[in-house]
Amino acid sequence: MTTRQLAAACAGLPLALVAASSRPPHDRALPLAAGARFAISFPAAKSAAPLDGRVLLMLSTDTTAEPRFQISDGPNTQLIFGIDVDALRPGQDAVIDAGAFGYPLESIARVPPGRYRVQALLNRYETFHRSDGHVVRLPPDKGEGQQWSRKPGNLYSAPRWVDFDPRKSAVVRISLDQEVAPIPDPPETKYIKHERIRSKLLTEFWGRPTDLGAHVLLPAGFDEHPNARYPLVIFHGHFPSTIEGFREEPPDANVPCEYSERFHLDCYNRIQQQYAYQLYKDWTSPGFPRVLMIEIQHPTPYYDDSYAVNSANNGPYGDAIMRELVPYIERKYRGIGQGWARFTYGGSTGGWEAMAVQMFYPDDFNGAWIACPDPIDFRAYTVVDIYADTNAYYETAKWKRTPRPGIRDWLGHVHATLEQMNHRELVLGTHSRSGDQWDIWESVYSPVGPDGYPKRIWDKRTGTIDRSVADYWREHYDLSYILRRDWKTLGPKLRGKLHIYVGEADTYYLNDAVYLVEEFLKSAQDPPYDGEVDYGARAEHCWNGDHTRPNAQSRLRYHQMFIPRIIDRMRSSALPAGADTVSWRY
Repeated sequence: MTTRQLAAACAGLPLALVAASSRPPHDRALPLAAGARFAISFPAAKSAAPLDGRVLLMLSTDTTAEPRFQISDGPNTQLIFGIDVDALRPGQDAVIDAGAFGYPLESIARVPPGRYRVQALLNRYETFHRSDGHVVRLPPDKGEGQQWSRKPGNLYSAPRWVDFDPRKSAVVRISLDQEVAPIPDPPETKYIKHERIRSKLLTEFWGRPTDLGAHVLLPAGFDEHPNARYPLVIFHGHFPSTIEGFREEPPDANVPCEYSERFHLDCYNRIQQQYAYQLYKDWTSPGFPRVLMIEIQHPTPYYDDSYAVNSANNGPYGDAIMRELVPYIERKYRGIGQGWARFTYGGSTGGWEAMAVQMFYPDDFNGAWIACPDPIDFRAYTVVDIYADTNAYYETAKWKRTPRPGIRDWLGHVHATLEQMNHRELVLGTHSRSGDQWDIWESVYSPVGPDGYPKRIWDKRTGTIDRSVADYWREHYDLSYILRRDWKTLGPKLRGKLHIYVGEADTYYLNDAVYLVEEFLKSAQDPPYDGEVDYGARAEHCWNGDHTRPNAQSRLRYHQMFIPRIIDRMRSSALPAGADTVSWRY
């Protein structure tokens, strides 16, 4: 996006500061004022050409990690401030001052005087000339899964201690003289293969070569049974670097213990290794079903994952996966290649995707196991009804307004509000470019705005909902509404295929949408849905239907849980004449 010059507000600054400090009104917290500021630049040795992107400044009092790794929705987050820059030249200053928007403090003017570890980073944007005629500047994925703090090619500074007082007219200069290194390709093994194809559909949409990737887990005996053809299982989830949770060597007894803050478990990394090795042993055991299992890499310039559907802002990822990538995998690795022999499962983002692809491609899958899905009914878009509420951040009444919660624990303690979560994203990137959760929902579900970026479902600063965008979301991506609207024709194709699981204390309130979907499914007739909806009592995100283990363990057992159920589903299905139910059963 091109920044607007604010010459009057920047009076007295050098020309270079005026160019980099100008920002659109929604990107500013306060009017420019006298006081401390940070002048951030990069040397010509890092790039001789001007750069576009988002300049981020982090201040931290925590010495356990670099400040760039300490920004979160949780209570221990450190401070971050951001501005857009366009054509920033080597040596030119990008200035973060009292007018730059910040999180969780709105402005550096509100930072208490003190000693801070300071670090800056440039999340680099590139220009895309899309087939719809729009020209947009976005951060392309570089193999890291849209993680701005780790993206190869991003420039950053080494952390250093600074005595900072926002009331003093001082300039702190920071040089972005470090660069995030490229990520090496993951190794292949006898069982794990990595595939990448050039997508014709996505290349045409984005106006540049665009690839899709997949990690393939081959069944035991694949080489020894050259005539076998296999069912295909797609495990949907966030950007996988390889087949995650599959370890062909015994656990390393000497690996240093790492504490899991999420599960409050010491040495959780050792537990993960144990379960990964158990998957290898189960996968190669004589009685385990022989299937092809794939995890897909489909990051977009907006997120680590496309949500596996066609989208006005992201492009035809649904068709690219189903019509280009999946047939390629099935041809190369001897998949059966028919809908009765394809299945999908996943949790959270992957849960929404599993349900969406089963619904949008109902003849191409024979069952979906849907764990802790992202909101599948937008009347419960976490805790917001986007059709009835006027503000996402507050429940409003005549005499008060109550903040809406965003994250809770299993006891109901709230750790962040929706407003705080969305303001963090706004600091990370304007125009839905934060690379984070609320922005990807917007980029997937929204129509394209006049400027070529996703049209906001609500004002990111105030939370005011745009009802016209909500109406668009309902017709195209509200899975519950689509089920109710189209059940007469869609229901017969989905009978027995939808299996939904969620914890009743889901961290992000995702159980509320499941209740609404269950209400319809249980009442559905002609045909009945003949599936399953199940809840985990007091279970947080992301409960997946296992009543015998805590989340920390059950999340490591998706394949052992669902693949046997897939085979049971296949046995109970009405298969076409000549269906191959034998060659892969050895």
